[in-house]
Amino acid sequence: MSVASAGTVNAMTVDVEDYFQVSAFESQVSRAEWETTPLRVQANVERILALFDRHDVKATFFTLGWVAERHPEMVRRIVAEGHELASHGWEHTRVTTQLPPAFLDDVRRTKALLEDIAGVEVKGYRAASYSIGRDNLWALDTLADAGYRYSSSIAPIRHDLYGMPEAPRFAFSAASGRLAEIPVTTLPLAGRNINCGGGGWFRLFPYAFSRWALRRINHRESQSAHFYFHPWEIDPEQPRPPGLTARTRFRHYLNLGRMESRLQRLLGDFRWDRMDRVFAPAIAAPETLPQPAFGASGARSGLRQEVGA
Repeated sequence: MSVASAGTVNAMTVDVEDYFQVSAFESQVSRAEWETTPLRVQANVERILALFDRHDVKATFFTLGWVAERHPEMVRRIVAEGHELASHGWEHTRVTTQLPPAFLDDVRRTKALLEDIAGVEVKGYRAASYSIGRDNLWALDTLADAGYRYSSSIAPIRHDLYGMPEAPRFAFSAASGRLAEIPVTTLPLAGRNINCGGGGWFRLFPYAFSRWALRRINHRESQSAHFYFHPWEIDPEQPRPPGLTARTRFRHYLNLGRMESRLQRLLGDFRWDRMDRVFAPAIAAPETLPQPAFGASGARSGLRQEVGA
């Protein structure tokens, strides 16, 4: 039986990037090649907008500035259809590879372009590959300095490429109370947090597990979850760059052909809305959220240290 009529509303999000822009392809597809590679992102976003329309779902689209610059009409359509526009940075550059001045320029440039194209305020940011963690918490201060109201950039999991398992699982206060950080949705199982908020994990696990995990978060923990996916994940016909490792091929292409049908089930089984509406209280008053103590690096980043937080 569908739980779409249940009380808890979750946030649906899309990371708007093309297939060749993922971090795992950095050594196979150079930035110079981006300019001559045929884009598939607009057609895939149009399919997603149609899917959301059929299910009466509004979502948040974390959009690359590079993509928005080339597809401004797509960006305007996202907003015109009632979705939230947010920032995914300019070129999907991981924050772990940027120095603070370059990161500030990146997030300011992207925010300004998106707002200029769409005529709406951009409040949210999501780092490429969830690349904010214990070693670069200064980035949360930078986001607040650039005028963002919330971030969804930390994954409280153990992973070979990213993750900060000691981070809170739910929204917390950052940048001295100026920013809400809303981490990737996870569920603690067998002593570790499991990502149940989308992406490759959603394609890897059976759908029944994802549904069970999200229901548990909604009903047992009384928390809203948020889910993310990429336009290329509903595009099994996308070109395949040569030279990919077996691990990269597995992670990127696993179950692409099943993704859209699983999304349709997900949209029907839960209630969904935009990040800025689902987490409105946290975004409006981040200073009221839990303020975790992350040690010296957290203090430098503006996260307040409080014993027992």
